[in-house]
Amino acid sequence: MRRRTTSAVGGAFALALLTGCGAADMTKQASPYANAKGARTVNLAVQSWVGSLANVAVAQYLLENELGYRVDVVQVDEVPAWDALSQGRVDAILEDWGHPEQEQLYVEEKKTIARGGDLGVTGHIGWYIPTYFAEQHPDLKSWKDLNQYADRFRTAESGGKGQLMDGSPAYLTHDKALVKNLELDFKVVFAGSEAALLTQIKQFAKEKKPFLTYWNTPHWLFEKVPMTEVMLPPYEEGCDADPAEVACAYPTAPLQKYLNADFAQDGGEAADFLKKFTWSTEDQNAVSLMIADQKLTPQEAAEKWVDGHESTWKEWLS
Repeated sequence: MRRRTTSAVGGAFALALLTGCGAADMTKQASPYANAKGARTVNLAVQSWVGSLANVAVAQYLLENELGYRVDVVQVDEVPAWDALSQGRVDAILEDWGHPEQEQLYVEEKKTIARGGDLGVTGHIGWYIPTYFAEQHPDLKSWKDLNQYADRFRTAESGGKGQLMDGSPAYLTHDKALVKNLELDFKVVFAGSEAALLTQIKQFAKEKKPFLTYWNTPHWLFEKVPMTEVMLPPYEEGCDADPAEVACAYPTAPLQKYLNADFAQDGGEAADFLKKFTWSTEDQNAVSLMIADQKLTPQEAAEKWVDGHESTWKEWLS
């Protein structure tokens, strides 16, 4: 019988993520247990999208109920999370979408961060339109076709240009540069968070209106709002090296885990578990859907997934 615990931390962060609250400033906030010698406590970074919350919820549930750790969760934006991890303010990032500058600095040069292996999920960022609009306009296939439809994507926020909907400027996004460098008659409008962008997409879809949005796979939303990718110029190695000159698609890459280097070496069962934590896109989407759409708490969603996937998570504990 697994021990059942309830953590107020997870619920609070779920509320923050799903209501679009800002991420914590890691120069001012850290778990009081961070880097505490001998403490059976793990500090996990969570970013402001539901897939990240799903990873952390399941990891937290198993660490607490199977291994007897206390888990503290800290919400922090993508790049500051690397600083926090290097400083030992958090022990692990479970989903990184690719930050080569931080990897070079902290993993290769300073060696304060260690690679934790693949998450098991392949990530891709792109531009999407609703499938109902794509089916009505089959000639709209790539960025080359966007300008002739710019007027269909105008909103009050975009003025005389088409609107390209984005989440938060803190996300990995080159969209302003892409619009400029590809000479598109569009304006990037930030919703502020994934939650706010989700609300916009759902409203447009409910009214069957056209929209163009920055979005990513994997994501549970595709089950609720089918979307079709608008292809950007092909990604080639180095084409995004200069953020101001980007004129290519986002790369598709396996999402990675990273651990604080000291924790990776001395973190015992918890570090071994997090290195082995690997699940599928379908698994992550299932937990994300329970949290974001079915309104289960992260703990409830994690427990439900754990109860149905013992053969998967048992391997992480071996």
